[in-house]
Amino acid sequence: MIKRYFGLLLFFTISITATAQTKPKAIADTLRQLKPVTIKAYLSEQPVLSVPASVSVLGSAQLRLQPDNSFVTALNTVPGIRAEERSPGSYRLSIRGSLLRSPFGVRDVKVYFDEIPLTDAGGNTYLNAIDISNIRHIEVLKGPDGSLFGANSGGVVLLSPVNRTDSNYLSAGINGGSYGLFHQKVSLQNTGAKNRFNFNQSYQTYDGYRQNSRMHRTYIQAGDAYQYAQQSELRATLLYSDLNYQTPGGLNLAQMEADPRSARLPTATLPGAIQQKIRINTKLLLGGLVNDAQLTSRIRNVLSIFGNHVDFANPFITNYEQRIENTYGARSYFELAAIPKENFNWKLNLGAEWQQTNSQISNYDNNAGEKGNVQKIDKINTNQHFFFARYAADIFKRLHVEAAASLNYYGYKFRNLAPLNEADFTDRKFDAVVMPRLALSYQITNDFIWRASVSRGYSTPTTAEVRPTDNIINTNLQAQSGWNYETGFRLRNKDESLLLDASVFYYRLNRSIVRRLNPNETEYYINSGGTNQPGFELAFTDWLIKRKNSGIIRGLQFNTSLTVSRFKFRDYQVAGASYSGNRLTGVPREVFVSSLQALLPQSFALFVQHNYTSNTPLNDANTVYAAKYHLLQAKASWQRTISHKTRLELYAGADNLLNQRYSLGNDLNAVGNRYYNPAPLRNYFFGVNVNL
Repeated sequence: MIKRYFGLLLFFTISITATAQTKPKAIADTLRQLKPVTIKAYLSEQPVLSVPASVSVLGSAQLRLQPDNSFVTALNTVPGIRAEERSPGSYRLSIRGSLLRSPFGVRDVKVYFDEIPLTDAGGNTYLNAIDISNIRHIEVLKGPDGSLFGANSGGVVLLSPVNRTDSNYLSAGINGGSYGLFHQKVSLQNTGAKNRFNFNQSYQTYDGYRQNSRMHRTYIQAGDAYQYAQQSELRATLLYSDLNYQTPGGLNLAQMEADPRSARLPTATLPGAIQQKIRINTKLLLGGLVNDAQLTSRIRNVLSIFGNHVDFANPFITNYEQRIENTYGARSYFELAAIPKENFNWKLNLGAEWQQTNSQISNYDNNAGEKGNVQKIDKINTNQHFFFARYAADIFKRLHVEAAASLNYYGYKFRNLAPLNEADFTDRKFDAVVMPRLALSYQITNDFIWRASVSRGYSTPTTAEVRPTDNIINTNLQAQSGWNYETGFRLRNKDESLLLDASVFYYRLNRSIVRRLNPNETEYYINSGGTNQPGFELAFTDWLIKRKNSGIIRGLQFNTSLTVSRFKFRDYQVAGASYSGNRLTGVPREVFVSSLQALLPQSFALFVQHNYTSNTPLNDANTVYAAKYHLLQAKASWQRTISHKTRLELYAGADNLLNQRYSLGNDLNAVGNRYYNPAPLRNYFFGVNVNL
């Protein structure tokens, strides 16, 4: 199957190349030149075209096309990524199949906010605390990339709250829509000769499609950058988020078909979601300092010092969980650049990252949303640190070679405060692990670049997996690891208005961590034998009609992404049942996302996007599947320049235009067959933005 897709891709590529080469020169001369897409993921800014890795970038222009009320729609345009939102505010994120470990939240993916890890030492990431409307740039590194970013098996996501090409601006926006949606935001940036200050504030509330699914989030983010030398700056970042959302819970198929808007119903032995007032409240305070210093003409150092505090509460059906988490750490690396030569250039990076997360996890009886008697209270202190090195060289301006590796250390210690009140901690240390990566790209022609890489993935169990909702600390849970083999290419035309990026990979993962459920619906985690994960990814964009100042259609851009996943359990047996050879739970075999953006006269624009997701196995036995679905959304906008610096934008749109019944986030291996979390039917939104 992968070969078939690769053959189709090759035919498609040849056709596109021929078309690009035969475009009239007179048209090309009138084009607005587009800026080359660059990334900073590999420690210094470089064109994405030559990066020997599967990298996707969502810039500010792409993010503005998507709804700014959730990360989900924007991230799902990236091949290889699957973002879900089981209820408003309840994110799940996976890269290349890591969703199996995430009942909610983000695991097996490392997330950074500027140079500051949003992922704590225990592997948990509170991505839903961030308001996407305050993010200006997203870079996604797909596949294991622990050589520079520590333990991860799925990939890395870098969030940037600042677009450094912007100078001074003040913008404000309000949008609303179906089911009580209201979202307000204000952004400010003031740039002086040596200082750049930015401030973002937003508030969002949403009643939700289902019962017991109301959410609201208050978000404040501020940053300041002081340029104390020509190529050196000191940056400070502070953000506070208060997110509160109700969780309606899963339904079985009959309940979903009877009333998809219902919250989880009570049973003979357990109350329902409304009776227990189940919800999640996350308060996150994060701050850090980043010093980016050019020490000499050839030596640069980046030093980050950071910390965060999380106050988490989750009244659930069977208990009331409360977590207090404090994280602090530092990250630093040096860069040594060569004296550039005509046909040879290189860079060497050496660095380290260290994190400590101290958690107190308390479980109580849930008395209709109020804390009752103590069930168990534990302290878990987690330490993660690693050292890394990278050497990158450009040879004859065509061959780019990278070799990198990290040495990773991980461990945790725990003690029980109730009911045992243990005096001493019990230590659990993991062996040090080396994570190498070797990659290269070759510029076959000026516009066609081939790449290949081999890298090792390694992912330790998170705090939420070591101490899951069954309240038992599992010291037997092992880290998962494996090797990823990958090759691909990028193709562009002369002005980079056309870009094609394709890759095929095979990831062989050992001791894969999987989630299991007890009959009382508490969860626990085990290591399976492993998984085989071959896949294919494609991203393509082209301005079919170049941007111009006349005609009915003054620009027409086509975007598409394709994800093909043939992931299977390799050796997985539990409780006398064998799941070896079964499809990986929660992973659709194909996802196809396409969009058209049309620029029209009088500053009108129309954006239409389609998402096809194939059927998805919902349990490890592969006996239950979520049906395939087609999502169609559209957005129309109008902009008006009022003065030299003032611009007004009005927009309106609709989601799920085909009125599909589907679940955007399923409960995998659910007890009582309660797999489904129905998503809204056809719904609408509208808004206004003012930029000064």
